[in-house]
Amino acid sequence: MGLAEYFKVNRYDPKYYIGDRLIGKWNKIPFVGTVGNDTFINEDEGPRISIHLDLPIKYKEKWHYIIIVKHKDVKPYK
Repeated sequence: MGLAEYFKVNRYDPKYYIGDRLIGKWNKIPFVGTVGNDTFINEDEGPRISIHLDLPIKYKEKWHYIIIVKHKDVKPYK
């Protein structure tokens, strides 16, 4: 088996793609944003999504424009 076949069988298949719109809550704060990346880093963390926010969120005296969330924290924006 070559590398192309190996990665086709064993790679992470994302649920959301770049540009998909999502809503959810991050640290109990509601947000709306766009998917930047849906990736799988390692077995311990599991899959995660980077979200580019429509409006920044101020949390603990810091402004966040991009956040990292789990799949259970978001749903598609219709």
